[in-house]
Amino acid sequence: MFSALRLSRRPSLLPPHSPSSSFAPRPTFRSTHPLRFPHTLSAPSQPSRTRKYARRSAYIILGLGVAYGLDRQFNASAITRNARTLWTCIVTAIDYKINFTPEKAHKIPELQERVAERIYDLLTSNGGLYIKIGQAIGNNAALLPKPLQEKFSKLFDDAPQVPYSVVDAVFRKELGRPPAGPDGIFEVFEEQAAASASIAQVHRAKLKTDDGSEQWVAVKVQKPDVSKQVEWDLGAFRAVMWIYENYLFDLPVYFVVDFISDHLRRELDFELEAKNAQRTAEFIAAEPRLADRVYIPHVHPELSTKKVMVAEWIDGVRLSDKRGIARLMGDPALDPTPHVPHPTADRFPRLRGGAEWVMRTMVELFSAQIFDWGWVHCDPHPGNIIVRPHPTRRGAAQFVLLDHGLYVRLDARFQQQYARLWTGLLTLDFDVVRNVAAEWGIGTPDLFASATLMRPVRFAQSDLPDFERMDDYERGVVMKERLKGFLTDTDRMPKELIFIGRNMRIVQGNNQAYGSPVNRIRITGYWASRSLLTPHPLSPTPSPSPLSLISRSALAARLRALAQYLVFRAVMLSSDVLFWAARARQWLARVVLRRAGAGSGDGFEDGLERTMRDFAKENFGVDIPENVFDG
Repeated sequence: MFSALRLSRRPSLLPPHSPSSSFAPRPTFRSTHPLRFPHTLSAPSQPSRTRKYARRSAYIILGLGVAYGLDRQFNASAITRNARTLWTCIVTAIDYKINFTPEKAHKIPELQERVAERIYDLLTSNGGLYIKIGQAIGNNAALLPKPLQEKFSKLFDDAPQVPYSVVDAVFRKELGRPPAGPDGIFEVFEEQAAASASIAQVHRAKLKTDDGSEQWVAVKVQKPDVSKQVEWDLGAFRAVMWIYENYLFDLPVYFVVDFISDHLRRELDFELEAKNAQRTAEFIAAEPRLADRVYIPHVHPELSTKKVMVAEWIDGVRLSDKRGIARLMGDPALDPTPHVPHPTADRFPRLRGGAEWVMRTMVELFSAQIFDWGWVHCDPHPGNIIVRPHPTRRGAAQFVLLDHGLYVRLDARFQQQYARLWTGLLTLDFDVVRNVAAEWGIGTPDLFASATLMRPVRFAQSDLPDFERMDDYERGVVMKERLKGFLTDTDRMPKELIFIGRNMRIVQGNNQAYGSPVNRIRITGYWASRSLLTPHPLSPTPSPSPLSLISRSALAARLRALAQYLVFRAVMLSSDVLFWAARARQWLARVVLRRAGAGSGDGFEDGLERTMRDFAKENFGVDIPENVFDG
């Protein structure tokens, strides 16, 4: 019995809590035999799947954090900006693919609101060149959905200034000396920037002179992050346009990428900007009608580099200050508060000419650039224009043009085509318009003519879609097909039209903002017609040889051009009648009907804008908001 009991107490190979165990509590035995006593092993336990994934996630988050910090510290957040762009592009593409369908037509306005909000947030969050790209899109956004139009209209090139320590570092790297101090470049350098935009900021400084004279200058300093971000930003722009053309919207948009990218790169080269300013000054000096009225600030090339530019400081009133211009130019019709002091304009004597002189000078300057010089300033917004008292003529004004970073060159052939287009439009010679449009690969010449003149043009009655009976999805499909029919051959379309169209729209907006004091279409058409008769001495158009001047064919061509010019001048009378009728209505609204809510005082450009809005709604089903063409 005892022997049996002893035998029954021998260790069992069953687990300790197995139902087959015979005794409890079980005696404790020590053994290192791995097979005989498996329940006593002390092997390390395997990590659970949750802990493994948590550890991997922590490593990923840590790695992303380190990459983000390094990108921000040493690469100006260029990779982060691209990731934000890629994410926005993907989300927008998926949103459109899922929700732009006939079944969800009633929700398309909500889709457009979401997309507009995303794109606006992307542009403002990234800043830098994204603002420039957004402005380029915004100036051609009239046929985009209304939410996008409204968002792009709020996209201003205004950014916080970088601290003075950063400016000091840029100076030491570019010029080898600080901007101020005993060994500084300037006698006085104001650390607070006078203006700050997306790619640069401007400081006011005083030059060191031997004679003790005061020479104040504007010092433009490029923000150092921009040069690190530019190629990343342009690469993202290229990728987005390619994806949108080939996978999302199926619209010809990629063909402009190289042209726009090249010109944006040029805008970052301040040495090139200095040369642009000097070249423009030479053109103006050679044009008698503008030489005394327009001024380009003198640039100091010895103090300018690719990232720093020093130019003459101009004291005056910016065109963006409508009330200040009205006070300076003695134009009471534009000054709603004549008894309230104006801190800038009141420092100068009153000048002659009113807003009419300012707008006439502006339209003639940019017409000369397009039709005579082939050298076009592409950013004539009101902040880049200053009006000041003439330095030598008492009571006269002078028009000052700033910011010469972005110009486009026009060859002689394009200049001639564009001048023919304008004269053909204004003399109702639609065959000429059709021919020019065909040469440029444009399939809808009437729409193109309307965009050129900024007023509706229709060659003949045609069947238009009934947009009123369509839902949002159907309108989007029809508009897409009409836009694809507009550009039939993108290889032949002159890319210069992108920037010339921007120039024209901003000039129109400036004229409209000041009550349309001049007939912009007549002035522009005059310069276009004249350019076909008399080549400008500094124009890129080669001068004809003596033999061609005396040939019969050349003489016949010159006589035909003269006859067309006379017809043009006769047709311009009708434009003048319409213009002065609009001016008369303005005068009545201001003088006779000036009461609460009585009389709008709309000008000639306001009437054109209304008809263009009706034209866009009729042809594309798009509601364009008021003042979409403002500069």
